[in-house]
Amino acid sequence: MLSLTYAPRSRCQCSSSSESWFSLLWLSQKVIPKQRNLREGASWRKEQQVSESFWAWLQWAALLASALTFYIFVPYIRSIRSGQVKPHVFSWIIWGLTTFIVFFAQFAAGGGAGATPIGLSGLLTLYIAWLAWRHRGDTSITRMDWSFLIAALAALPAWFIARDPLWAVIVLTAVDLLGFGPTIRKAWNQPHVESPLFYGLFAVRNALVLVALEEWNLATTLFPIAVGIGCLLVVGLLLWRREVVRHP
Repeated sequence: MLSLTYAPRSRCQCSSSSESWFSLLWLSQKVIPKQRNLREGASWRKEQQVSESFWAWLQWAALLASALTFYIFVPYIRSIRSGQVKPHVFSWIIWGLTTFIVFFAQFAAGGGAGATPIGLSGLLTLYIAWLAWRHRGDTSITRMDWSFLIAALAALPAWFIARDPLWAVIVLTAVDLLGFGPTIRKAWNQPHVESPLFYGLFAVRNALVLVALEEWNLATTLFPIAVGIGCLLVVGLLLWRREVVRHP
């Protein structure tokens, strides 16, 4: 008859078993968390590198847009200083005010470095207004000019009352788009006088502004998108009308 007898484990077996449990406990508390921290650290460093490269790209886009702004305005400024062009003083004052206020609104809405070319454009526009006044440019003022100026100045109280820069951007974008009216009329009647390259470069500059914006929202993107589309429409109209209307 088979008999079952209890054979207690030896001290050596108990010792090896306890050592294995201590080894597992040490692995779970020391080695595995350390490896997990290393993986998380590597992931964080990778995200940091991507973030740094992204911000570097935004800064380069803003710098390129600023350089293009200078490239667009410098020939026009030279033509004013030489007396070849006599711009309308009041119109450039209005455009300078609208562009400069949009710059502050974009910056307040989180545009960051991407708003810099708009601010630079505002400063150059006001400088052109000063040059036009100094070199005896066109100083005639119409009722439409006054209405544009009042609308531009109304953007500031709209921003203050609504406590939202978006309302200022909406008003100023509408003013700038209305300012395309005389240009479109001139492009239709005299397409060989206006330069499609001038407006095409402005459209490219605004595209770079969009790329350089640190935050995309309606307050930061509305103005460059709307004005860029307006410039492209002028370019298309000029190219089409030049095919229809013969050069005088």
